[in-house]
Amino acid sequence: MTEILAAFAANLRFEDIPQPVIQRAEELFLDWFGSALAGKNARPVEAMECFTQSMGPSAGPSEILTSRRGATPYFAALVNAAASHFAEQDDVHNGSVFHPGTVVFPPVLAVAQALGRSGRDLLTAAVAGYETGIRVGEFLGRSHYKVFHTTGTAGTLAAAAATGNLLRLDPAQMLNAFGSAGTQAAGLWEFLRDAADSKQLHTAKAAADGLFSAYLAKSGFTGAKHILEGPQGMATGMSTDADPAKLTDRLGERWALLETSFKYHACCRHTHPAADALLQVIAAHNLVPESIAHVTAHVHQGAIDVLGPVDIPQTVHQAKFSMGAVLGLIAAFHRAGLKEFEEHYRDPRVDAFREKVAMALDPEVDRAYPVRWIGKVTVETIDGRIFQGRVDEPRGDPGNTLTRAELEEKALRLADFTGAATPEEMHSVFAKIRELTRAEKIGIFLP
Repeated sequence: MTEILAAFAANLRFEDIPQPVIQRAEELFLDWFGSALAGKNARPVEAMECFTQSMGPSAGPSEILTSRRGATPYFAALVNAAASHFAEQDDVHNGSVFHPGTVVFPPVLAVAQALGRSGRDLLTAAVAGYETGIRVGEFLGRSHYKVFHTTGTAGTLAAAAATGNLLRLDPAQMLNAFGSAGTQAAGLWEFLRDAADSKQLHTAKAAADGLFSAYLAKSGFTGAKHILEGPQGMATGMSTDADPAKLTDRLGERWALLETSFKYHACCRHTHPAADALLQVIAAHNLVPESIAHVTAHVHQGAIDVLGPVDIPQTVHQAKFSMGAVLGLIAAFHRAGLKEFEEHYRDPRVDAFREKVAMALDPEVDRAYPVRWIGKVTVETIDGRIFQGRVDEPRGDPGNTLTRAELEEKALRLADFTGAATPEEMHSVFAKIRELTRAEKIGIFLP
């Protein structure tokens, strides 16, 4: 199965990809770009930047978006991957519980700029990365996600596939790249308990190690041929419910990239279904936080596993993994965006509301997960009324997606929040992305 998937990633060409997939890939690149700019000035990202300045050359052909400094592809991918996963605004694929853009686009942009590849090459490589990483995440299953951050593990393979496609590896070389990527794959959820910075480390290392693996393979370095399904491979060490058939599920027919969701709220995706359902109830019944006595978020087990360790958030980032804090912001401000988290996550109203929120495992929601992320809430008011809210597709899912104009507005908002780019600069970026399929050479986006 690993061999088949590697051959697909190596052999994929622009002409093989349907136009709707290419268009969606452009939109995902746009969404990723804004997410990367939202990481500017973040302490974990600054630490990565400091590391690159200490260890790498002072300049290079690849663009670090947050600092506008040139670097080698490896170091540019490292920093851009950390930056794009900081604000919790990057895309997510439901079925694999995996954030593809934050580990695919950093190496793709860095290598395309270094090698002078075309826009078509960039988009093709991105599709190869998405299709590979999503299938690896699905293959590893729900048991994997309970302990491992799939974006750090499957993401290493996704980055290797994307980089390998740009390097024009043949199938045998791509298989070696997969072997090297898989043996480096890592990322544990324990960091949530301490509000540690590991989440950005996971994406930075996945992007950089996948790139590293592909370049090694190009030079003849070999890797395990059955790194995914072998008797001492990733599935054996990291999963109890791995399904090898998921690795090659309708390759070239089912384009998993089209199933990827955009994130509307600036927080962990596991909170989004309940947030949308609560918004629905608040709007329908004109409720204010003080009128609500209790909220039960009916969730899948994955939400409990990831959000459960966070009791009283100690940082903005930890608040994004607190169901109570997220729903408190929704109740008080009807939004859970970057500004709301930065300014209000410890607001007394939000703190008080957090104490009213509980999560409960819901059999229907759990059965549907991870393919569908259903949002259900029960809201009890102080005067004894009970309201039910339900959302079958959270905002940003393929069936309830964001338009190109909404994605551009989101990117403008993210860039403005950190001062990473002016509106004029962002409109220039949007124009370049719209012209990607006609770009003969990928240049610098933010001079």
